[in-house]
Amino acid sequence: MFIDTHCHLTDNYVAGDLNAVIARAAAAGVDTIICPTANPADIPAALKIAATHDNIFATIGIHPEYADTDATACLTDTVLKHPRVVGIGEIGLDYHFGRENRDKQIKLFESQLHIARRANLPVAIHTRDAEDDTAAILTGDVCGVMHCFTSSWDLAKKMLDRGFYFSASGILTFKNADEIRETFAKIPNDRIVIETDSPYCAPVPHRGTTCEPAFVVDTARVLADIKGMQLNDMEKLLTTNTCNLYPKIKKQ
Repeated sequence: MFIDTHCHLTDNYVAGDLNAVIARAAAAGVDTIICPTANPADIPAALKIAATHDNIFATIGIHPEYADTDATACLTDTVLKHPRVVGIGEIGLDYHFGRENRDKQIKLFESQLHIARRANLPVAIHTRDAEDDTAAILTGDVCGVMHCFTSSWDLAKKMLDRGFYFSASGILTFKNADEIRETFAKIPNDRIVIETDSPYCAPVPHRGTTCEPAFVVDTARVLADIKGMQLNDMEKLLTTNTCNLYPKIKKQ
């Protein structure tokens, strides 16, 4: 069974349909889901979902879109010590729509990294059009995963040296994603995990639809082909890697 390491179960596409989404995932061979937060307002819902479903965990963090947020007010000790919270994410930098609030984004990012260090939790990193600042800030004193990784091999090499994992999303299956496939071919097998980033980035053959955790298997097939592995061997590898990335999963 596969683990979807990054699936936004608090988004509107799940509203009133969570059990059906989970059932479809299980039927497809996905038995464990990690639900991140982006909007701080979603933290209570993510915690509730994880607490009421044995196969769902959470990473709690604040996306750079919400750069004015006080991280310490949201990532309290009660949240961080919750038994189902396995990491802090998604956090990071996003300059795709401009750099006007760059300083605020960096302040929020660094604040959450400080919290992660103190709590001894891995981080799930969002980086978009911000490679230089991301590499400068992630110096290697905190580990985690580069979520939905589509950045350059140059950034991948730097983050490999700093102990990071790399998560493949449905983008890996896109027709124009040759460079991303080449990057994942180079990343060592013991540093890869997989995700849907639902409801975004639906893989082929589901492009144009709302993504959901059941679709992670389609990305896994492409990843197995890139790595020259059988799908069942890829499944075992990804499970091992995910448990190494998020040690609290192994303790459940």
